[in-house]
Amino acid sequence: MRAVVQRVRRAHVEVGGEKVGEIGPGMVVFLGVGREDSEKDNDYLASKIAGLRIFEDNEGLMNLSVRECGGGVLCISQFTLYGDCRKGRRPGFSAAAPPEQAQRLYNDFCDRLRGFGLKVATGQFQEHMRILVDNDGPVTMLLDSKKQF
Repeated sequence: MRAVVQRVRRAHVEVGGEKVGEIGPGMVVFLGVGREDSEKDNDYLASKIAGLRIFEDNEGLMNLSVRECGGGVLCISQFTLYGDCRKGRRPGFSAAAPPEQAQRLYNDFCDRLRGFGLKVATGQFQEHMRILVDNDGPVTMLLDSKKQF
């Protein structure tokens, strides 16, 4: 499972011109689910993201997690994080999970974040989405559950 995490001042997602999810200060998580991913990957990434210290404390140091600063999470499913661009010019997506598996694990991931007490907004799975992100920093992290150690 792969995630691109961005610290934001605010963000929202639209489907068909209608706003379907939004947050104020917090983080946007673009989540890609791979064929080999399972609930273990969800455990690792949800815990890591909920505790990731990328928010500034009173001294300007990144010492606070999204939970500690009361921020929200906008979680967007993004299979293109499994795009393989090594050969040719058109990415291949054979490592991405099939839609049924990806949706199940994506929903479970969002529920796990909520279990940490986080306010989680989402897009709509398998829809064309417009995501408006007001980056803060910018601070962007790449996480991969297969690269834990």
